[in-house]
Amino acid sequence: MLDELMELLKIPSISADAAYAEHTNKTAKVVADSLKSAGADNVEICETAGYPIVYADKMIDKNAPTILVYGHYDVQPPDPLDLWDTPPFEPTIRKTKAHPEGAIYARGSCDDKGQMFMHVKAFEAMMANDALPCNVKFMIEGEEEVGSVNLGQFCKDNKERLACDVILVSDTSIIANDVPSITTGLRGLSYLEVEVTGPNRDLHSGVYGGGVGNPINILCDMIASLHDENNHITVEGFYDAVAEVTNAERKEMNKAPFDLNKYKSDLGIEEVHGEKGFTT
Repeated sequence: MLDELMELLKIPSISADAAYAEHTNKTAKVVADSLKSAGADNVEICETAGYPIVYADKMIDKNAPTILVYGHYDVQPPDPLDLWDTPPFEPTIRKTKAHPEGAIYARGSCDDKGQMFMHVKAFEAMMANDALPCNVKFMIEGEEEVGSVNLGQFCKDNKERLACDVILVSDTSIIANDVPSITTGLRGLSYLEVEVTGPNRDLHSGVYGGGVGNPINILCDMIASLHDENNHITVEGFYDAVAEVTNAERKEMNKAPFDLNKYKSDLGIEEVHGEKGFTT
């Protein structure tokens, strides 16, 4: 299994760079072949307007619960290359301070080829030992690192085929290797392009400074105004669709081990937002 993962990690499936399109498409085929070998049925490389989505399933009992496993086979560009101790697509097992027992160093080893392949191999092991307890579906995409632009349409077009009771996503963090961790949500991103127009020519600061607003300063003010003194977002309507965390949910979340000082030390920062009112 480790050898197979190493071979998968060698493929530079960089979705953000068209120069690697052949490699990215090849990775989809490797994933599909792995699912077939593991014992999945209905394995299909589904074409999209971008890179394909690999679908597979194993339906053992229509009355049993169904798990949909999501993952992605594309990876981020490895630049800057000079910061790598070993080449990004030549997977190497090294023991380090962070990983004294050894870890695989390669682009995609933990985002998300490692996790995705773990699920494929767990499925394979259960199939080999006649121990699969439920129906399993796989949806492995190739555009997560470029915004999953075709995933939404694929889900709409395949609503019945993707129907399930639980979606299992392992493209997230864990508290520690020995602490079971469940991610209930992540912050999203909103991409905007703002153009600030100033005077019709460069102005001498000694002559015009103070009288005419510098577009850079105006832009800084605009960005700063997006948050208030409590770091709450000031955009009207921003929180309208945000679910409020209940006291019971907060109580459960606070059961997770957390050390604020260790958190700050690990990040090399002196304080976090709202630290004075911070509780654990």
